[in-house]
Amino acid sequence: MTELPGMKGNLGLIGLAVMGQNLILNMNDHGFKVVAYNRTVSKVDEFLKGAAQGTDVIGAYSLQDLVDKLEKPRKIMLMVKAGSVVDDFIEQLLPLLDKGDIIIDGGNANYPDTTRRTRYLSEKGILFVGMGVSGGEEGARHGPSIMPGGDERAWEAVKLIFQAIAAKTPQGEPCCDWVGRDGAGHFVKMVHNGIEYGDMQLICEAYQFMKDGLGMSHEEMHQVFAEWNQTELNSYLIEITASILAYKDEGGEPLVEKILDTAGQKGTGKWTGINALDLGIPLTLISEAVFARCVSSLKEQRTQNSKLFGQKVFPVDGDKKQWVNDLRQALLASKIISYAQGFMLIREAGETYNWNLNYGKTALLWREGCIIRSAFLSNIRDAYENNPDLVFLGTDPYFKNILETCLPAWRKVVAKAIECGIPMPCMASAVTFLDGYTSERLPANLLQAQRDYFGAHTYERTDKPRGEFFHTNWTGKGGDTASTTYDI
Repeated sequence: MTELPGMKGNLGLIGLAVMGQNLILNMNDHGFKVVAYNRTVSKVDEFLKGAAQGTDVIGAYSLQDLVDKLEKPRKIMLMVKAGSVVDDFIEQLLPLLDKGDIIIDGGNANYPDTTRRTRYLSEKGILFVGMGVSGGEEGARHGPSIMPGGDERAWEAVKLIFQAIAAKTPQGEPCCDWVGRDGAGHFVKMVHNGIEYGDMQLICEAYQFMKDGLGMSHEEMHQVFAEWNQTELNSYLIEITASILAYKDEGGEPLVEKILDTAGQKGTGKWTGINALDLGIPLTLISEAVFARCVSSLKEQRTQNSKLFGQKVFPVDGDKKQWVNDLRQALLASKIISYAQGFMLIREAGETYNWNLNYGKTALLWREGCIIRSAFLSNIRDAYENNPDLVFLGTDPYFKNILETCLPAWRKVVAKAIECGIPMPCMASAVTFLDGYTSERLPANLLQAQRDYFGAHTYERTDKPRGEFFHTNWTGKGGDTASTTYDI
């Protein structure tokens, strides 16, 4: 359309790939006037003549043109590749903007970059928002989950737009609220993606147990996942798994079996694992999910080694129906551990970086629109509303009851998988974590003795107050000098 005098855009968006285009159309549906720009300018006309035809979307053909077509304070959203591209656009925009204008990064940025950009732009009078967006193509078009953070002074100016286009809970609450300052929004999006890695791998382990262990057909597995979606496991990923298992190729064969078993990744799961190691949080399940993708990518090596070791899966004997029910319980309990570990990491980061996060609100952001949306996120929100100081989700009565009820079946499934040669890294790591985290005494006393033996790293004693450190001359040949202790 041709811009009329005085009809300036409410928001400019740079980056007309699939997410950018769909967010623009979503905003247009909600009555917002969007100015669209792309570095390859021809894509602007393609978009206006294609998907945006008949809408109120305005095209811009340079950054100056984009800025000129926006009402003040200008709100410019970047939907471009994470990393240096974002910094390049910021530098190009800076000379064109006035104090109080707002730049929003809606890509998958690494949260320290967002913290750096927020502070850098604040010094120049520009307000920066680092915003995690989840939901893929469909979510962007019809209602994503949105996790904004950065400079809170920008929130009032952008709140109306982003809460309007966000997904809504069954109660009508928008899955978009202010997360916290600096990189908090992108941090929460990063953990969301880590949990997504965990969820997907857990589902894959259940699928392999059914297919290779129980010898189930694709139709049977489709039915099981469709039924599971009517239980506490109700979620987007369970729903699409049922759909995938039912899908046939041109020859009437299950398409999923024609897909090469090598998984890709874009880095957010890896960042989550690295951050957990930095903060000392045992994010075991999500880290195993990242490593499972790494193992999957070593296809040639796996093929060679399967011949070398003669690797085969032994059938799982017993009542198939009972095993499927046990598997459902193992999946549910493991999934709870995945979220519990994710929230432990969010909590630690919130306290470390002084972000003042609301954990119940965070759960609500994920209730609809995003890839990990599931029914029990409402229960997570309730758990944090009942106890805002909750450290481990598993101690909330609702989740504690599920974990304890599922534990016998969970152990049974993991033990049987290991016995039969079915890899189950995430379900096994989940039950192992719970056993460790709920044990009053672990064998770390021996580990600390070893550290003191070879490195004079000292130890505390059970019969002395915490904070007193001791060293033993274990061999009679060492000295009395102890190593200094330090945190990593």
